[in-house]
Amino acid sequence: MEQSILGIAETKAKILEGRTLLLAGDENALRKLPKGNWIGGTIPYFITRPLGGLASRSMVHVTDVTDAVAAFEIIRYDHGSLSRVFTDGAEHGFSFIVLPARSIAHLAFALNAPGYNDFGVRPLVGWISGVHLDDLGEVTPKVFNGQTGAMFSEGGLVLHADLAPGKVANVGIVNLFEQGDGDVLTFPVDGFSAREVLVNGVKEDFASYIRRNELDTRLPLVANYYGVMVNTSFQGIDDAEGEVTFYAPVFKGLQYKHAKPVEDYETAFKNRLEAEGQVAEDRVAFSCNCILNYLYSGLEGKRTEPFVGPITFGEIAYQLLNQTLVFLEVGDV
Repeated sequence: MEQSILGIAETKAKILEGRTLLLAGDENALRKLPKGNWIGGTIPYFITRPLGGLASRSMVHVTDVTDAVAAFEIIRYDHGSLSRVFTDGAEHGFSFIVLPARSIAHLAFALNAPGYNDFGVRPLVGWISGVHLDDLGEVTPKVFNGQTGAMFSEGGLVLHADLAPGKVANVGIVNLFEQGDGDVLTFPVDGFSAREVLVNGVKEDFASYIRRNELDTRLPLVANYYGVMVNTSFQGIDDAEGEVTFYAPVFKGLQYKHAKPVEDYETAFKNRLEAEGQVAEDRVAFSCNCILNYLYSGLEGKRTEPFVGPITFGEIAYQLLNQTLVFLEVGDV
């Protein structure tokens, strides 16, 4: 397994060798690649081994899983058929998914994945494709099917892989955040936005609550999913409309707390990586990190080995996550 940041010509060469590749790059870079055994998503931000964090519209992040995979198939799902994503996975393998940000499929997966048949039975890892921040609202995020040459901004692509004999796959998460000691927040409906919130059981206007309590919206809401801390990140507050928007949905009835403050985001993130990232580099088949971690931690030019990969508009480790680093580990049985 190998993760590299390559130019167009080097990436073309790998495709023409018949390698099985997971790609990430700017739309114009991915458009220049030939058909082959690959799937990809759009994003121009990366963490790389030689240069650390960088933004590039001409480079492609290449994850080569050829040596770990015995066979694979690439399936396109729409927002309805995504419910089969766990069931369709190989008995002995993993599935890799890419969804375009703000697509119907993205929203459907975010809201419904934990209720899909066979949820969590087989490893599913992936990310939400995006665009350069200068292009927000001007360019749509996309996914690419290298086998057919198709490119689209609606629906998702999944590479279902059978592992080579003697290999095993696991999904890992690195999350900087923990629940704080403040109010318990619950929401009346599922969704990517909220106007009302129950604060310790009392209904309030959520935007007003945030302003009055001066909540730092760089810190996410955190819910405890049976011992696993899952973040929901703030996207913005529309004071005129009285609406708070998120990068992942909140769920009705689930108890959230604003994350515990982090005095030095960059140092805390580095310390958490060192504490939890004790994974041998040659076992990391794929990894990706949230663009909010990239921005708030100042990761441009910084290295996060053994974890490299695309900077994403959302991470997927069985379900949609925010402000995390996720990775797929493949090793010998």
